[in-house]
Amino acid sequence: MSHDNQLGVYLRNRRMKLDPVSFGFSSARRRTPGLRREEVAQRANISPTWYTWLEQGRGGAPSADVLDRIAHALMLTNVEREHLFLVGLGRPPEVRYQKNETVTPRLQRVLDALNPMPAIIRTAMWDVVAWNQAATVMLMDYASLPPEQRNVLRFIFLDPRARVTQPHWESVARFVVGAFRVDAARAGAALDVEPLVEELCRLSPEFKAMWHDNDVRGAHGDAVKHIRHPVLGPLAFEYSAFAVDGRTDLSMVVYNPATPADAERISDALHRLNT
Repeated sequence: MSHDNQLGVYLRNRRMKLDPVSFGFSSARRRTPGLRREEVAQRANISPTWYTWLEQGRGGAPSADVLDRIAHALMLTNVEREHLFLVGLGRPPEVRYQKNETVTPRLQRVLDALNPMPAIIRTAMWDVVAWNQAATVMLMDYASLPPEQRNVLRFIFLDPRARVTQPHWESVARFVVGAFRVDAARAGAALDVEPLVEELCRLSPEFKAMWHDNDVRGAHGDAVKHIRHPVLGPLAFEYSAFAVDGRTDLSMVVYNPATPADAERISDALHRLNT
């Protein structure tokens, strides 16, 4: 097997790590560990000859469908499947959206360590599923809301408080709609967001008009968010969104106080809350 045949080397390596008994195959009379080539081909529903050629680096590049079936046959994890596509086709696979709103304790500790900077975790549906204390005080008391109402779009378009706290409401709303469209597509969640989009189109003429404009917006970049806090008055934040490692469905959004005065007022508010 050629050392340049990265796909073949990887397939053979993963195949030999599998226990044939756990897949219903006999372990008798095997000269090497793992599944045989014909057994992987059977599980992937492809011809044994074609699979053998792939391991030997013959026959050209496989299709994405073939790689997907082989990934399933070899019980690859999402990371292993992505690597299979990179060595087989030179590109990552299409994203498969997997709705999972749980946040690990480690990720929650990261949020908490960011205090006094407000920070949240949101899904591709823009549901807020985790937050720190600064976000509760400065942005929204998420814990007091039912889970279905912890959604950025529902707040912007259906909650009257959004227009009070957002001095540039229309600009914010247009940005949210455009960025939401990109996030959903990037996460492979275009079909999953349809019920939310239909609901908002029915309840908010403004959302319906902005959605049908088909604008898209990129990353937050150097954006500054202004709010009218009911106690602290006007506040400004620089905000950035970060991908969560291994979770294409989640983004972390961090709001950094734009000036030392903003930071001091937020820190004082948190201090008073905790004393």
